This record gives sequence, structure tokens and C-alpha cells, in this order.
Amino acid sequence: MVKPATKWLRGLLRAGKAQQRTASKLAKVLFGPVPAKPTPKPKPRGKPVAKSRPTPRARPASDAMPSLAPFATPLSPPRVRKRTAPPPGKWLAAHYAPLPELGQLPGRRLPYFLYLPEKAPSASMRSRGRPLLVMLHGCEQSATQFAEGTRMNRLAERKGYAVLYPQQSLRSHARRCWKWYDKLTQDGGGDVRLIVGAIEQVAARYAIDRARIYICGISAGAGMAHIVALNHPQLFAALGLHSGPVFGAGHNLIGALGVMQHGAAARADAAIDEVLARQPAFPRLPTILLQGLADKVVRPINQTQLVRQSVRVNRLPVDTVVTAQRLPGGAAGGRNPAHAYGLHDYQVDKQVLLRVAQVEHLEHAWSGGDASLPFNDKAKPDASKMLLDFFASHRRR
Repeated sequence: MVKPATKWLRGLLRAGKAQQRTASKLAKVLFGPVPAKPTPKPKPRGKPVAKSRPTPRARPASDAMPSLAPFATPLSPPRVRKRTAPPPGKWLAAHYAPLPELGQLPGRRLPYFLYLPEKAPSASMRSRGRPLLVMLHGCEQSATQFAEGTRMNRLAERKGYAVLYPQQSLRSHARRCWKWYDKLTQDGGGDVRLIVGAIEQVAARYAIDRARIYICGISAGAGMAHIVALNHPQLFAALGLHSGPVFGAGHNLIGALGVMQHGAAARADAAIDEVLARQPAFPRLPTILLQGLADKVVRPINQTQLVRQSVRVNRLPVDTVVTAQRLPGGAAGGRNPAHAYGLHDYQVDKQVLLRVAQVEHLEHAWSGGDASLPFNDKAKPDASKMLLDFFASHRRR
């Protein structure tokens, strides 16, 4: 009996150490300070001495990766990027700054980028305005990198959408993370007010259809998009979350890591109940959830709990029709790679209120994105297309 017990204990210790290393690495990458550039030492003055140049050595692939490689967990190092012509529409930079209250200094302002299609609006868009899509980036991303990686502007150009990209400031978070784990933010404060202010500013300046405003994001951006939509549901026609954490838990940095790895089963239902208690007339909020089943950063347990939260916030009846299908992947190594994925649709009155996509072999990356940029996986399904297809069937009434 001693030998099997000893073997079991050794295995348990090895598993515990591996999990601790993963958590430490995530904590360092997500929340650690940005390393400062080393100050070059002054060169001593004197007669220059000719030195032989060292033979250059090839750097290992791990050294060539960006600093967030463990967080991005790409399938392979980013390819050398081929520059493609940008979409023909307008790419505008601006910011939102709330008016200071009487006797107070101006507060923090939120930078954002806005894409306006060149394509002429359709007849319905001319009378109602263009639909607006709000895109929230993840940690270690800028708004422009998110736009390029997802290729969303190209799709928006074809479909006539305006696309708003708020950008987290480095002053607010050294890794550009949205603070989805902060209790004040979850209750509608912090960056939520700035993002809503930017949306209102864009909707007032341009011809935007107020019944067709959508919000989505990836990772920390998905967590923030969920918070904004739950606190301002009347503003949005639908919500999209890609690789996002469950809502309503964390409340500090260590807690946030716990949510990313294990979800928050004890808080999932209670957090939604608190939202409904504050907003008894909460309207239906159609939602699409995308998740990579190989994601080790925000693990799939989060999507399972997000499904529960969406069913609860939409008060879906017990006899809700749920259809399921599995779409096959493409040949590995082909010109058009594709992961297999499962799709579950929750329908009420012939309308899909919740769509759940589970992508096999996808890690922590935007599905169908530009793999030359971090946080993007070349293989389909195309998450950007899936989002716009889902949003097209919903408008706020």
C-alpha cells in the first residue's frame, strides 16, 4: 500500500507545481508592471579601439515572441506580416471627456477610433442611420491592433456598419486591460461611464440608428462589454462575447485570476439576480458567446457559466427550444484551415436569443483573425462574420 500512495502523492505535487507556475506566469503578464528599458551606460572617453564583430547567432523562437506570448498562447509565432490596403472608409481618432462637475478638475478622458464606411448607405440606413458596432480590445492590445487583427472594418465596409473602438489608456492600466474584475466597474462606474459617453458622443455626431447599436469584445474586452450591456441594456440591441470571463466575480487581481481559470460558480446566479433587482424591467439582451475549447487563459468553464447568466437575465422559459449542430473543420495545413465547432441556438418565438459557439483546438485568440498579429488564429470559423450575422437579426424595440 505504501508504493501506490507515494506515487499518487508525487503526481499530486507535480500537478500542483505546474498549476502554480501557470498562475504565476499569468499574474506577472496580466498585472505586473511593464518592464522599464535599461538605461545605457555612458561610454568612457578615450581612443577608440577596433573590436571584432561577434558572429550573429540565431535567436530562439521564444525570444522572438512578444512579451505576452504566454498570455496570447498562439499556435505558432506570428508570421511576417504582409501589408494589405486598408478599407476605403474614414478612420477617425477622437476622445470623450466628460464635463467636470462644479468645483472639480477635469476627469480622465477616453481615446477612441471610429471607422465610417465609404459605401453609400442603403435606403433604410438613409432614413434611420447606420448601425453602430462597439469593439473592446483585450489586454496588451491597442484599438488599431484589434481592428486590424479582427478585420472587422472590411466586413463593416461591405455591410454599412460604423465601428467604434474605445481604447484603454496606459495611465489607467499598464497592460491596457479593462478592469472587468473591479466591483465599482461591475456596478456601472469607472470605465463604463466613459464608454457609454463615447457611444453617445458618436451617436450624436453621426447618423447612427439608435435601435441598432451592438457591443462586443475579447477577453478583458468581453468582460467589459458584458458589464456595459448589463448596466445599460436599453442602449444595445445585442451583445457578443469572445473568450470572456463570467460576470460579477473577481473583485481583486488574485480573484480575477481565479475566475479566468475556474469561473465563479458561487457568484454566477447571484450576480445576475443583483442586476435584475436594480433593473426590474430589464429588457431581453440577445447574446452570442464564442469560446476556444483549448483556451488555457480564460478557460471554457467561463462560457458554461455565461450561458447560465444569459438564460437567467433573459428569463428564458424552461421549454426554450435549443437546437444543436456540429460543423466539421478543414484539412490541417490546407490553404483555408478551419476548426470544427459546435453551435447551440436558444430560440424563443422563433428568435435566437442566445447562440453558443464552441471552437475545437482554438486557444486564447480571435477565431479567423490575422495570425500575423498576436491574439489571432487564422483558422475559421470567422468570428467577425459570425458576430455581424447574429447582430443583423436583432434591433432594440
